[in-house]
Amino acid sequence: MDALLLSRLQFAFVIAYHILFPAFTIGLASYLVVLEGLWLITGRELFRTLYRFWIRIFAVSFGMGVVSGIVMSFQFGTNWARLSTLAGSILGPLLSYEVLTAFFLEAGFLGIMLFGWAKVGRGLHFFASCMVGLGTLFSTFWIMSANSWMQTPDGFAIVDGRFVPVDWWRVVFNPSFPYRLTHMVLAAYLTTGMVVAGCGAWLLLKRRAVEESRTMLIMAVGLAAVLAPLQIVVGDQSGLEVRRNQPAKLAAIEARWETARRVPLTLFGWPNSKEERTDYAIEVPLLGSIILTHDINGEVKGLKDFPRADRPPVWIVFWAFRIMVAMGVLMLAVGLVGSVLALRRRLGTSRWFQRLCLLAAPSGFIAVVMGWVTAEVGRQPYVIYGQLRTADAVTPLLSAGSVATSLVLFIVCYAIVFTAGAYYMFRLIQRGPEAPSSETDSPAKTARRPLSMPDADADVVGVAP
Repeated sequence: MDALLLSRLQFAFVIAYHILFPAFTIGLASYLVVLEGLWLITGRELFRTLYRFWIRIFAVSFGMGVVSGIVMSFQFGTNWARLSTLAGSILGPLLSYEVLTAFFLEAGFLGIMLFGWAKVGRGLHFFASCMVGLGTLFSTFWIMSANSWMQTPDGFAIVDGRFVPVDWWRVVFNPSFPYRLTHMVLAAYLTTGMVVAGCGAWLLLKRRAVEESRTMLIMAVGLAAVLAPLQIVVGDQSGLEVRRNQPAKLAAIEARWETARRVPLTLFGWPNSKEERTDYAIEVPLLGSIILTHDINGEVKGLKDFPRADRPPVWIVFWAFRIMVAMGVLMLAVGLVGSVLALRRRLGTSRWFQRLCLLAAPSGFIAVVMGWVTAEVGRQPYVIYGQLRTADAVTPLLSAGSVATSLVLFIVCYAIVFTAGAYYMFRLIQRGPEAPSSETDSPAKTARRPLSMPDADADVVGVAP
């Protein structure tokens, strides 16, 4: 347990917590835009009630995402000073652009979105909701650009040992960026969709807010039916990019030891790095080349083509990828089966399917975390792939004791703060959507106000970040 390993564990712990909230709020912000837009177009109170319900949960999740993100950024200076020194000329501006475009946009309009119902007109409030949703996508753009550059660095030169940008277009739009950005945005939408489906299913099982719950479930199932197959296509294209630019990562994902053509697809097995083989492998002949190269005679490089010191930890990457795929298959099943039930008008009455949706509610979160584990562990032993090793990026003279102490403090603080936040969101979900009462939403009051959402401010004031 030296400073390097502890620093990696600390960053992994913090980012695993952090990514849960942005993955949820990215999709939830867009969902809120859709709900408010449908209310404005149709005038149906149902959509306003759903907006009123989900915006409270959005406020809590957004606040926890900001807090965990700030903690994560400090580690670049405390634990990874060499990375900041050597690559700061590239990573610094990319992360600054995220603050200037995304965070300011979100912060500027979040107050109107949360507290402006009775103070601004309908058009301005909807515009604020759109800007917050757009801000979450801008944030994803810049964060994924920075991370993708570390995966497939491009557009730089090394001057006096430091990474210097020579072509910002190639830096931002590096080879893996388009695939990874699309993959992440779709993952965020699917994550939110599964939470919405699980919430709607739970409320239906409890016979609460039946109309609103059925609407949530229909919308979430429709989203999964469209985006889950699309995510498979994007993931396939991302895999082809990994084969071109990070062949060692692909070999670890497949636990492929020997370079060969017409390779099988390993469904399951037990990678044995010491003996350089995969024990108890369950394989499908030829399917590996077909999927990984789109050619039945395609060649796939094996781990033995790379020195042991340049190989990623195979066991972790192999199983993280398969857990991610399993969650994707579960989301696909929810979308397709749910669509069939919806067409037969049985979605609101099929209790077995509602229990399936409840079971699948955390699948998006699991898939996102496992996807990040695959991507980040798969690029080891490099922090900037092929250019800078992780061992050379850690802060010099950093003591293991100081990192261990901060890691323990992070674990304790996160356990208290984020468990409380998650518990509060669960309580909000358990209450379910509540239509505005007639006393506070009378026609007279509605006529006097630009946008009649009378007690929304009171609902969110206690949970706003």
